Amino acid sequence: MSMKIKAAVLVSSFAVLLFVVAGSFGLGGVHASSNDGSYRQMQVYSEVLSRVQSEYVEDPNIPKVTDGALHGLVESLDANSSYLTPEAYKAYKAHKSEAKGEIGATISKRFGYADVVSVLPGSPAEKAGIEATDIFEAIEGRSTRDMSLLEIRSALAGAPGSTVNVSVVRARRAEPQKMTITRDVVNIPPVSDKMLDEGIGYVKVNALTKGKAQEIAAKIKSLEKSGAKKLVLDLRNTSQGEESEGVATANLFVNHGTITYLQGQKFPRQAFNADPAKAVTSLPVAVLVNKGTAGPAEIVAAAILENARGDLVGEKTFGEGSVPKTFDLPDGGALILSVAKYYSPSGKAIQETAVTPNVVVAEDNAENAISDDDGQDSGPEPEAKPKPTQDDQLHKAIEVLKSRTS
Repeated sequence: MSMKIKAAVLVSSFAVLLFVVAGSFGLGGVHASSNDGSYRQMQVYSEVLSRVQSEYVEDPNIPKVTDGALHGLVESLDANSSYLTPEAYKAYKAHKSEAKGEIGATISKRFGYADVVSVLPGSPAEKAGIEATDIFEAIEGRSTRDMSLLEIRSALAGAPGSTVNVSVVRARRAEPQKMTITRDVVNIPPVSDKMLDEGIGYVKVNALTKGKAQEIAAKIKSLEKSGAKKLVLDLRNTSQGEESEGVATANLFVNHGTITYLQGQKFPRQAFNADPAKAVTSLPVAVLVNKGTAGPAEIVAAAILENARGDLVGEKTFGEGSVPKTFDLPDGGALILSVAKYYSPSGKAIQETAVTPNVVVAEDNAENAISDDDGQDSGPEPEAKPKPTQDDQLHKAIEVLKSRTS
């Protein structure tokens, strides 16, 4: 490659980088102040690219270097922000229109890799042995560290009946384990309910997809007719759904005040306030949450806790809540940025701080800790005896409710 061509590639790469950085910080272009910190950083980026081009041990692939720089730049903002090359964006749009099957797990990114937030009961992921907090180190042999969240989710989707191979990392395993998941059309389990001891009604929600708030309302009314005087709302491992459904669910319990609000640099504050006419119960309530509680469910949890409507029992939630926007780039690529975040009534960004229960109870992982399966066949296992199970978090929620008056 001639020096002129190298220089041209370098300049064009730098121009793309400048365009993305300026856009991501909401800058106005040439009229921005020369003292702006972001523009001062341009000199650093330019120097780095120049040194890479002239001093690196071998002739560098500048376009590849630039793609890596853009990928790292955008991902440093948050897990939901992504940069897609023209090829990746084209492949994503084509795959999105074809894919009908899923694995039934909510995926985010933590520490650079794909993180399993929660797994739906009866889903392909659960059938394959995938668990919440698993890390997908690689998908079909490609490291998830090199993939945007959008690419990861796209790679996991596909035609029903097709398979996807993942390398799974768990704390109790020394090496990643290769697992195969058969994609399928995933059905969200219905909201379930039951009566516990001493007039306590229990409602379990697996996802807050469209229509779930109405299901929850119906279950609450049914439990009250059956004599429920207090309620447990179980939002553990509830991470899928729509934020609007989270707002509607919170409104079932909260009859006044702010449920949540949206705000961003160029996104005017949009508050979601409780409508007294939509509240269906005033019974004391305890909400169960854990590390798999994310997104819409966190809106519910924060609204109930911060409006002093009930208690939160369990573990700190995952921390997910932003509005993404896609910007098409001149070269055919795409930039996906979080343009607004959901905030709790007290003003905490849910995506940054998550939601911490006022009654903290760690999940009992003893059953998982017993197994140290390294994937090798150790011969026939002895007949397992039924183990008594106790849900410490639910037990504590019942204890808290018993101490509350109606």
